[in-house]
Amino acid sequence: MGTPASSVPSAPPGPLTGFTVGVTAARRREELVAMLTRRGARVVQAPALRILPLQDDAALRRATEACLAAPLDYVVATTGVGWRGWMSAADGWGRGGALVAACQGAAVLTRGPKATGAVRASGLTETHSPGSEATDELLAWLLSRPLAGRRVAVQEHGLPLTAFVAALRERGAEVVPVPVYRWAPPEDPGAFRRLVERTLRREVDALAFTSAPAVTAFLETAAAGGRYEHALEALSGDVLAACVGPVCARPLLDAGLPVVWPERGRLGALVRVLTETLPPRGRRELRLAGRVLVLQGSALLADGESRWLSSRGAALLRALAERPGRVRSRPDLLRRVWADTDADEHAVEAAVARLRAALGPHGRLIETVPKRGYRLAAS
Repeated sequence: MGTPASSVPSAPPGPLTGFTVGVTAARRREELVAMLTRRGARVVQAPALRILPLQDDAALRRATEACLAAPLDYVVATTGVGWRGWMSAADGWGRGGALVAACQGAAVLTRGPKATGAVRASGLTETHSPGSEATDELLAWLLSRPLAGRRVAVQEHGLPLTAFVAALRERGAEVVPVPVYRWAPPEDPGAFRRLVERTLRREVDALAFTSAPAVTAFLETAAAGGRYEHALEALSGDVLAACVGPVCARPLLDAGLPVVWPERGRLGALVRVLTETLPPRGRRELRLAGRVLVLQGSALLADGESRWLSSRGAALLRALAERPGRVRSRPDLLRRVWADTDADEHAVEAAVARLRAALGPHGRLIETVPKRGYRLAAS
């Protein structure tokens, strides 16, 4: 099934009109959805994971007390939300002042502007912050210094930084991992599974990821359903994977998949990348019967209005538009648009009827050629 077609013309189209974007974020999801919607996109919301804060967790308190048990030499802040959560939890235990003092006596490393801002807001100054926001660069900076006997506190971000911590310990450092929050399955796993299935059916044009664990969750969900190779195929061509930054993109790159991300890891920049990338991929001018119409994603743009089509209707129109004026037979369209289903030629007839209805006055541009098939009226 595709997304429902809109038989009524909408408001003037935006740069993302016609495109459906899957949003997997848990945090700041409403903000991201609003930015995409304002640009005309349809959004499918399905958080891949949820964040569980650990303010009352014994593990976080034990890690905090370990940091205060002896002087720290280095403190690594990996996320703004994690750092603020740690400071807030320490304040609640009456240990906030002591924790800030302990960090003031250490070299504080921050991963990116958000972590840097949170560190500064707590009254501290960072010693080093790599421009790439990559944890690997933080590790390289630390490994370039003598670490034997040094104490390093590492604020984690959702998942244990196993390799990072192991590399420091191999150099003789005493490492205190600080688990401020952890990733957990989403509140509605069914919605996320449906987003995966819609991606495999090419019913979304892009997926927006804001964390590497969300990417991993997507691939693991596809694999659990025996559809991992199908997911790779979809993300290799038809569905654009867009990440907030290179760290988020790492699981996709490791799988050999194409991915885009902005220079700065911000939601607004992520939306700009989608706005710049999707239209060139999915926009086509149609010169039909003396008129110029635009098929963008799953919408027909004409006369300053947009008409949304179902994903199958849009695929059918694209197939007909490849050879305007030339007849495409029902078996040909069946192979092209219904390749992975058991549909028969009656499905083609029904889909053409629905497409004509969705196109409104432009539906007459689809001509029936008796006993042969269908064609678009050419100029």
